[in-house]
Amino acid sequence: MTGGSSPGHAPGPGSGVPPPGPVEAEVLGELAPGVVPRECPLAGGGTLRLLEGGEGPPLVLLHGRGSAASTWFPLLPALVREHRVLAVDLPGFGGSPAAPGPLRTAEDGLRFFVEPVEAVLSALAPGPMTLVGHSLGGLVALELALRGRVPVERLVLVDAMGLGPEMAREARLFFRVGPERVARVLGPRLFGRLAPLPDTPLHRRLMALDYELMTVRAGRARATRAFNTLVPLTGDVFHRRERLNEVRPPTVYLWGENDGVLPVSLAEAAVREQPSARLVRVRAGHSPHLEQPDCLLSELRE
Repeated sequence: MTGGSSPGHAPGPGSGVPPPGPVEAEVLGELAPGVVPRECPLAGGGTLRLLEGGEGPPLVLLHGRGSAASTWFPLLPALVREHRVLAVDLPGFGGSPAAPGPLRTAEDGLRFFVEPVEAVLSALAPGPMTLVGHSLGGLVALELALRGRVPVERLVLVDAMGLGPEMAREARLFFRVGPERVARVLGPRLFGRLAPLPDTPLHRRLMALDYELMTVRAGRARATRAFNTLVPLTGDVFHRRERLNEVRPPTVYLWGENDGVLPVSLAEAAVREQPSARLVRVRAGHSPHLEQPDCLLSELRE
């Protein structure tokens, strides 16, 4: 990485990144000035967008497939009071362009998501950090801890990929068809019924943001290809189960008991492999940190 632009710098006209949609723009406006976007150029070309705010020990937030840093907005005002928060748009999602490189194997797909994040964090957060990763972001966080090139002092993995070969058959089919395509075909109301959040004003807004991110005009073709290398339609999902005993930072597995994508048994098995890990069950689905934000906030205060 060659350095970052000043906070609040939006992607330029040649970046290939669409500007924020109206829902995300409103969210970003409300978060400012305490949390602002930052565009971080990468040494090999391209950029990584993140949302940054607060002071104190670094806290890195990594979202799931098809999402963006902005979906952490219900938690950000509380988190920036105690941490320097870096909420990252994974490569190919949100405001981060797709990374270059081959996408033939699962290891290629993993590098696509991990290496740009690793480069940015190496420059911006040299001190010990807490990594929080949801779903695909959980796999990225786990891999960063295993690679050991950034100083991770704590992991919080929320319904994370990468713990074992299992994934629900319906979820595999949904990902293979393409959430972006499904969202465009169904429209916001029917798409929201696929993985509904509790019916509150906050959650309706989250679902509107999710739909907007999924239906971005240019699509997410390269990020989808990278993800599909990790999640085949049949066979084992990419995982690091055999290396979980190498994870050194204390780890919390925060899991929705009703997760229809990644079963809680994955976290139960992971805890048995890691002496420094513990499991926190939440009465929620695949996104407990959004269904019940206090469950994550309380863990990060400990």
